[in-house]
Amino acid sequence: MQVTVDVGGRPGLDCKGFCSFCYFKGVADVSSFGCKKCDPYKKGCDYCSREVIEIEPGYKPLDQLLFEVSQRSVSASPEMITIKGNGDISCYPHILDLVEKASNGKVPVFLDYTSGKGFTRDDEADLLVDAGVQRISFSIFSTNPRLRREYVNDKNPEVVLHNFRTFCERADLYAMIVLIPGVNDGEELAKTCRDIEEMGAKGLMIMSFANSFEQGLIFGNGPVMPGVVPYRAQDIRRIATKISEDYDFRVIGTPLWDPLTGAPFALSHHREHLKRLPQIESSMTIITSSIAYPLLASIFQELGDEVNVVATKKEIGNLITLEDFERMDLKNVRDRVIIPGMVLAHDRDIHKALRRDGKRRLVFRGPDELTVVPERSIYCTPEEVIEKEIEAFSGLIMQINELGSRIADIDSCENRVQEKRGQDGSAPVNDLNAHNSRTGRSAHYTKEMSIKLMV
Repeated sequence: MQVTVDVGGRPGLDCKGFCSFCYFKGVADVSSFGCKKCDPYKKGCDYCSREVIEIEPGYKPLDQLLFEVSQRSVSASPEMITIKGNGDISCYPHILDLVEKASNGKVPVFLDYTSGKGFTRDDEADLLVDAGVQRISFSIFSTNPRLRREYVNDKNPEVVLHNFRTFCERADLYAMIVLIPGVNDGEELAKTCRDIEEMGAKGLMIMSFANSFEQGLIFGNGPVMPGVVPYRAQDIRRIATKISEDYDFRVIGTPLWDPLTGAPFALSHHREHLKRLPQIESSMTIITSSIAYPLLASIFQELGDEVNVVATKKEIGNLITLEDFERMDLKNVRDRVIIPGMVLAHDRDIHKALRRDGKRRLVFRGPDELTVVPERSIYCTPEEVIEKEIEAFSGLIMQINELGSRIADIDSCENRVQEKRGQDGSAPVNDLNAHNSRTGRSAHYTKEMSIKLMV
């Protein structure tokens, strides 16, 4: 069991200023998107009105956070305590006390994302490790102090880099680099990789950044870096693969590629495990992101033709909004549809957008997570990623079988039905016990289905 506590904080305010590439830079008033947590007839809830935009009054009090840790540890002692925040956790004024009291010298602590801008003394990493920190994800950007000062808004880059080295030497540090073309790539990236390898970093996450609506800037604040064209997902994959071959630490590229595990959608690369999935018995369309599309489509193509996959232009599934549905071409969208569970749109609006061609489709939200994103797979073994995907895909297929259309079964008996059509143009119910040649199962339609099938 792991326990996670969020210290709160506000992007740009509780992190000593925006980084030049920050997703939240320039965000003003944003209307509620709608989401799965909204009431059926009301758009807007605490999640899509506040949490998504990371609106907080500031950092939470230390006592409140310690109470949260205690409450979540009642049933059993956690294996690890994860501390995260909307601001920068290195800027949280009570971070040392929180780590020390939450760990109590027994439970390891994971500091989940910091850029280190809150560190102003050389000994702070040592104190945090002594207090219980065993793992940390650290947005380094570059080991070049000048670049950190200019692009990360770091006022003390030399001090931060000193603490970064200490974490590398005494804890499991996973570095993060948001890659900007012409800034920290090329030889600058190579130098940073050499530096963090020499320091002892356990891993490196190479990350693109959002600079357009399709890439995920959904708050009307794009571009955050005018004139800059970010690396494409395929470019990040290529760069991450090369670094993985050249250095000893673990490397992932996000949002697309983990060279070790094959995540995301590792099953598309390890198809021998697909036989472990349940049989698909119903027809459905899955709507997904542009990055997930080729991987997800290849998996379902291997499983048969009952499910087709259609892409939006948005790169990240959980950042799909109503506008993406309204822009979609619906010609390949069937009458039953599954969308990513956390898309940011109200169910009522989604139905309207997906019925604008006159077809009355039924739309269902799928799992919140169908794979392990590379930012998490870097902490996993290949076996752990496969098991998590088998579990997630099994749940999705069961949902498809429960909610999908039996179109394949009905089509397979169409010829027999036409031959035995009644004079009124209807088909006898007894002739609707179709056989599915792929599953070997019969689809039984009982007398309670008194409606007539028109063919």
